[in-house]
Amino acid sequence: PADPANLDTETKITQQAGQVWFPNSAYKTAQAIKDFNREELPLIIFANWRGFSGGMRDMYGEILKYGAYIVDGLVEYKQPVFVYIPPFGELRGGAWVVVDPKINPDVMEMYADKDSRGGVLEPEGTVTVQFKQRDIVQTMKRIDPLYNELFTKNGKEEMTHEERKKRVAELRNREAYLMPAYHMISTTFAELHDTPQRMAAKGVIREILDWRTAREFFYWKVKRRILEFDVEKKLKAANKKLNHGQMLSMLRRWFIESKGPVQNYLWDDDRAVVAWLGDPEEQQSISDNIRMIQKDALIQKIDTLASSNEETALEAVIGLLQKMPPRQQGEVKKLLESLEIKDPEIEDIQK
Repeated sequence: PADPANLDTETKITQQAGQVWFPNSAYKTAQAIKDFNREELPLIIFANWRGFSGGMRDMYGEILKYGAYIVDGLVEYKQPVFVYIPPFGELRGGAWVVVDPKINPDVMEMYADKDSRGGVLEPEGTVTVQFKQRDIVQTMKRIDPLYNELFTKNGKEEMTHEERKKRVAELRNREAYLMPAYHMISTTFAELHDTPQRMAAKGVIREILDWRTAREFFYWKVKRRILEFDVEKKLKAANKKLNHGQMLSMLRRWFIESKGPVQNYLWDDDRAVVAWLGDPEEQQSISDNIRMIQKDALIQKIDTLASSNEETALEAVIGLLQKMPPRQQGEVKKLLESLEIKDPEIEDIQK
């Protein structure tokens, strides 16, 4: 905008392409991700970008740094993150790289609409790299009878310079006539690799969605993930050594134990899992399981410390016995007598 205090300035309008991250928009995206994480909110990204702007001015504007900020924000994210490619949207190039679920697989999931497209290279770029003009010419020679005949005659028959020049011109004209159709077919074939079906087959997305039911799908999915994350936080507090995969396996095992092996398929139903996690009786059962895990972790920790220094462990046991009330001391004494340990030091403790 123009500076009202300086008459020499004037308004300058700069046009920017759509579906492209520029330095300012990339910074705003990264800032929004960090703000959502700070407020502990789940995040849904409607991904419809073709990449980052790579002009010299944008490189000077530190586009790479702000793109890295997006990755940093997703790496540090502690809540569920859902990346959704909407209908007729596309995710390409560097934009795919910065929102790929492999950045933070414990919290990120990617979904695509049935009419969306995705891939690092666009079909035109794939054809340019993988199916160059010489490859198209070889395909013409193999498929088109007229082109093959012209090419064969041009190479075998003896002819004058004028006749050869005429045959070469006919060959080039046929090639120019066929090139648009062959290029269009090759581009269409390359685009088939960017369909949601191929993305699902390669494992880069979780599921193919329909826009009409996407709202309902994400409602139950987000609700389920929030409840699961709450349980995982409690499990992590009980035993810090547990990772995301182990905690999810525990939840699945508890769900199957509650529903029975016949209904284990309901684990893939978000509504059923939400109902299970929201049931007060099941919440009490989950809390009891978490307490048992906390108890086992504490016992394991004490066992590890005792194994590392036996003398100190013995002194610690004696100190704990002295601090116990008489009733618990009697229970420990009975337990030690039942073990029938033949160690002189332990026998002194038993007496």
